[in-house]
Amino acid sequence: QVQLVESGGGLVQPGGSLRLSCAASGSIFSINDVAWYRQAPGKQRELVAHITNGGSTNYADSVKGRFTISRDNAKNTVYLQMNSLKPEDTAVYYCNADINPSWQHLAPYNYWGQGAQVTVSS
Repeated sequence: QVQLVESGGGLVQPGGSLRLSCAASGSIFSINDVAWYRQAPGKQRELVAHITNGGSTNYADSVKGRFTISRDNAKNTVYLQMNSLKPEDTAVYYCNADINPSWQHLAPYNYWGQGAQVTVSS
C-alpha cells in the first residue's frame, strides 16, 4: 500500500531550474532517511542528495551549491530543488526512502519512486 510518487521532471534549458517532488502515500507510520539518486544512459546510478530524519543533508560534489534537498513531514513529501542546471544533470531521478508502514514499526522497508526524467538541453 505504501508508494512513492515522483513529479516535477521535464525539459529545461541550461542554467534553468526544476523542483522534483516525491510524495509518500498509503498507511505510513514514519519516514526515516530519504535520498535522491539519478541514472544517466550508460552510467552507473549515483547518489545525488540525502537527508536524515533529523534534517541533516549531504550532496554529491557535482551538485553542491546547486541542488537542495528538503522535506515536509506534514505532507510526507521530499523535494529536490535543482538550480543552475547543466546538460550533465540529464538523467532519470529516483527518490528512495526508508519507511515504517503502519503495520510494521520495528524495522523500516526501503521504497523507490517510479523515476522522473530530467533533460537539460538547448
